Parts: sequence; structure tokens; C-alpha cells
Amino acid sequence: MTESVQKPETDLRPRVLTSYDPRTGEIAGDYAIMGHDELTRTLREARSAQTWWSRLDFSGRERWLKDWKKLIARRAGELAEVVSQETGKPADDALLEVMLAVEQLDWAARNAAKVLDRHKVRSGLAGANLASSVGYEPLGVIGVIGPWNYPVYSPMGSIAFAMAAGNAVVFKPSELTPGVGMWLAESWQTLAPNQPVLQVVTGDESTVAALCRSRLDKIAFTGSAAAAKKVLAACAESLTPAVIEGGGKDAMIVHVDAKLDRAAEAAVFGAMGNSGQTYAGIERIYVAESVYDRFLELLVAKAKRLKPGADRGASYGPMTDEAQVEVVRAHLRDALARGGKAIVGGLESFREPYIEPIILVDVPENSSAVTEETLGPLVVVNKVTDLEEAIQRANATPYGLGASIFTRDIRTAQWAARRLRAGVITINSALGFAGVAALPYGGVGESGFGRVHGDDGLREFARAKSITRERFRSPLHLMTLERKPRHLRVSKWLFRRRHARWRP
Repeated sequence: MTESVQKPETDLRPRVLTSYDPRTGEIAGDYAIMGHDELTRTLREARSAQTWWSRLDFSGRERWLKDWKKLIARRAGELAEVVSQETGKPADDALLEVMLAVEQLDWAARNAAKVLDRHKVRSGLAGANLASSVGYEPLGVIGVIGPWNYPVYSPMGSIAFAMAAGNAVVFKPSELTPGVGMWLAESWQTLAPNQPVLQVVTGDESTVAALCRSRLDKIAFTGSAAAAKKVLAACAESLTPAVIEGGGKDAMIVHVDAKLDRAAEAAVFGAMGNSGQTYAGIERIYVAESVYDRFLELLVAKAKRLKPGADRGASYGPMTDEAQVEVVRAHLRDALARGGKAIVGGLESFREPYIEPIILVDVPENSSAVTEETLGPLVVVNKVTDLEEAIQRANATPYGLGASIFTRDIRTAQWAARRLRAGVITINSALGFAGVAALPYGGVGESGFGRVHGDDGLREFARAKSITRERFRSPLHLMTLERKPRHLRVSKWLFRRRHARWRP
């Protein structure tokens, strides 16, 4: 298939994209804003490389991916430094992100054959004379559009799984973190310089739009709901399918019997870690009335010990995206205007590019701080009368990415988890799923659709192909226009015996 990217009549954009270290404002690097010619060449090379890659068997691809994993692991500190430079997150947090991404790559490499290789399926009574099997084939070339808040871990959940399934990948990193994307592509090139199974295109929103219109076989996008809608609109022009990892407004529920110190520790981590810039981070906490005051006391004490900054001992770093600072400020102002109270921080917490922890209470449920994604170190803690009310409030937003519940009663926790409208639920932990590569990850509603990670993540980048083979001629031969009346009579009798009998 010939790749074609629609070329604009005029192109007045600047040709250079500059990334900055948000801690200092210093230039981190300059990168090309790729247009029509670069995209067309990249996609043509991707098609060629995918032909080679897909002809390898699963074990062959596994060996390549494990070699890539080892290379990344050996140079993890180097990659973490690029992450820190472009996002501002502390070195230890950046290294943890790289480590989790490597776990995803390793799992995809090791499990692709088990999940996707052809295997037998039961044919059932009606097909007893048939041998049946199903296998999964690669889609072709996958476009991966990554975010800036987790520029290695998030896209790796699509890149590794797409490659393990036999696809080539064209990766468009965020314009805030192009260096991370370039590092990943160059590390692959070190292993396979003549087979660009993974390539990177750098640029801005126009590059994303062009990529979505370039008739790729699928787009995997991670980002906000607003950006996802633009991606889907562009994909719709060529009926390109997409998997969307959208944002979230995740809720945490603290039940009456929760271990409060552990719940407060997890709440601080989920709400303030990475400066709150986590799509599945905790932005709302609903606490049972009887333990509300004690939980709040513990939470406040832990939050007040946090110190954002650029030094190695900082609890978290700056806001990576300048525009997100204004979103956090707007949500704070709206909450205060509607009667909410700041018991930690407030408008004085903004020391750009840093925001100190903010804890709000008594915030009305119609405030933007409750209904819209904040993506900053601000959390709302509201009181509820019982678990039923907590679940109702947790489910009340258009988002449905993740949620967590803290209780010592595991049966109650499982019951609540089934009723929470979210794609990933953690019990007595925050973000615990991030370390389990076998778990599918994704949301509902404005948090997106489709899944990455786990078995579902591998199948997301493959198409099923079913094959049946007649082993012997059926004694009741019905799949013919010359069927015998006796065969049909016997089949009707068997059908009624099997499906129509009343069994009290």
C-alpha cells in the first residue's frame, strides 16, 4: 500500500521545535517539525520494515525485543536523565518510570506467542466434524501519540505491545518531550540500523493531524479528552481505528474500617506524585463521616511535609506544561468561590513552575475541581454518610479511568469495585496496577476506550483470523441445498431435546 499524507497548500510554520527544561527554562533541545515529505518517507520505510518484522515468528521477535529491553535497562540512567530534563520530575521518579516501562516491554515480548499464536478452539456439537482454530495477525503500521507526563511508560504500553504483535510503529512524542522519543527510536536503531520497525516523528498538533490522516492501520493515543476528540475527528476522515487512553478524575473511597494511616499515605502519593500530573492519579477523596476528621488530620500532616523543587531531595518537580498551571489555579478559584475551603495551601501555593500541595474540603460536587480533570497537586476531600453515597459520587463524572477503595473488609471492597464505573480499580493501594503488566489498562466515557497492557493490549494491535477444517463428513449433512428430509427431521428432534426442554 502506498502511503500518502495530504500536503497543505501553504506551510508557514516554523521548522524547529524547541523543548525546555521546566525547572530552569533552559533549552533542552531543538527538533524538526516534520511535515508532508518527512511523514511520507517515514511511513514508506515503516511499511518496508513491517514486512520483514511480520515474517519473523514470535520467537524471533521475542529475541529482538528482549535485546532492546536489555539495552534500555543498561542505559536506564541515561534515559531517566532525558526524562528529568524534559519533564522536570526528580531523578528517582524518572528512573522508576523507565523501570516500569521496561517491565511492560519484557512482558509483551514474553507473552505475545501465548496470546496471539494460532490455537485450537472447541467446535461444539453443531460443528463436531470440524477442526477449528483462531490466530491473530498484525495490523501493519501503528501510529503511537504519546503524552508529556509519562513520556516513556505511557507510550511503551502501546509501542511494545504493537511491536510484539508484529507491527511497525511510528511514534509521535509530545512536543514537550521530543528528546525522550528520539532516544527510544535511536536505541532501537542501534540494534537494527537497517530495519526501522520503530521510528519517531517530531512536531506539533499539525504533525499529529497529518499522522492521523496518513491511513495508518491504527492510532494509539494517550492524552486529554479534548485532544482525543481532535485525534478521532482526523482519524474518521480515513476510517482509521484508534485506541484512546484519555484523562481521568479518579476517586478514592475511605470506608469506616480503613487503615487510615495507610490510606493517607496512598492518597498523598496518588494525588501529589509527579506534581499531580497523572491521568490515573487521585483527584477526589470520599471519606466516611465517622473517620473523616482523623483521616484529614493524617493527610494534612503528610502533605505539609512535601517540598516541590529541583533538588534531588524534592518530593516532586515542577509543572511540565505551563498551561496546566492555569487549569489548577482556575479549579482552585472555582472551588473557593463556591464555598470550598483550603486547609492546606491556596492561591499562595503557586510558585511557578512549582505548585505546593493543595487540599480542599467542603467543595460542592458541581465545582470544576470535582467535575473536570485538574492534573495538578490539588485534591478535594469530601465527607460522605455511607459507602453507597461514596460510590454514587465517584461515578458522577463523565470520566471513568481508575478508582481506589480502602477497607479491611475485602468482600465489601470487591462489591464496591464491581459497582465503580472505571477501568482499573485498586484496593488498599494507589496506582498499584501500574506495576502489573498483565493487567489491561484503559477507561470508559471520556477516559477513552480500548485497552493497552496485558492480553487485551496485545490483541488491540492484531486482527483475529478464524480457520475451520472439515475432518469428516457429518452424518447429518445440512450445509447443502440437497439436504435430505430425514437429516433435517433428526436435527430438529435433537435441537428440541437440547435447547427447548424445560428443566425445573
